[in-house]
Amino acid sequence: MLLPYLEPGRLEAGCDEAGRGCLAGPVFAAAVILPEGYSNDLLNDSKQLSEKRRDSLRPVIERDALAWAVGIVTAEEIDRINILNASFLAMHRAIDALKVRPEFLLIDGNRFKPYSGISHECIVKGDGKMMSIAAASILAKTHRDEYMKRIHEEYPQYAWNINKGYPTKAHRAAIAQYGTTPYHRLSFRLIDTLPSLFE
Repeated sequence: MLLPYLEPGRLEAGCDEAGRGCLAGPVFAAAVILPEGYSNDLLNDSKQLSEKRRDSLRPVIERDALAWAVGIVTAEEIDRINILNASFLAMHRAIDALKVRPEFLLIDGNRFKPYSGISHECIVKGDGKMMSIAAASILAKTHRDEYMKRIHEEYPQYAWNINKGYPTKAHRAAIAQYGTTPYHRLSFRLIDTLPSLFE
């Protein structure tokens, strides 16, 4: 059973990211503020849900939330600042874009770069514990998947509509055969037999 708030009566935004382990595409993060007393039995960590269920929950979350926003950090930025900092930056950009300013941030995971003026708490596996983090995980994942399907049209040989940029055997084989695109993270180990291009 997911908790709606860590501290009842406090305006809390749940934050989570998607695409951290991918070889291509941006990292996406979402921030979601749910109304007090909100309940939705279908909400869960996005990784525990089917793609169909995530896609059906997205409009419900976007409709019901007091505020929600998505932040994006590109592959080029990831290469420049590293994926950990990029994940924090994506969350900061999502928080920046919220139409309602939260009083507190609930961050999925064990590390975060403090956001100026708003206290936070890191919650390991928070997307399976807190409703607002679960909602954020679903928005981050569905918005990112939608983006990867769109850029798949540009570069269909990498099958991003299926692998979403993750390091599958087929994705690595396509990189070996066709090389990289502007969407690939050159600081990552793109092919198992080669070091990253930045090493």
